[in-house]
Amino acid sequence: MVKPYSMDLRERALARLEEGETSYEVAAALKVAVSSVIKWAARKRRLGSAAPGKMGGHRPYLIDGKHRAFVLGEVERDANITLHQLTAALAERGLTIHPAS
Repeated sequence: MVKPYSMDLRERALARLEEGETSYEVAAALKVAVSSVIKWAARKRRLGSAAPGKMGGHRPYLIDGKHRAFVLGEVERDANITLHQLTAALAERGLTIHPAS
């Protein structure tokens, strides 16, 4: 995943905008995309800071707790059980998921 631009670069861009340069001039001088300069300025107006937002994050498992224990038990009981059969069994238990999960 690509890292966000540094705050130093963002602050220099915003300072140049405040001095009266256009977004195109700032982008050319700092060798960044014009769209980046425009988005930083909009973010500064909207949030008061051009700091990057949170990147990534944790996505919880769909099958956890008692459902995970159930799946492990079913696989241990019948090693040839299919994903579609597991999905159907989980749906009967109240957890609707895609077989690829």
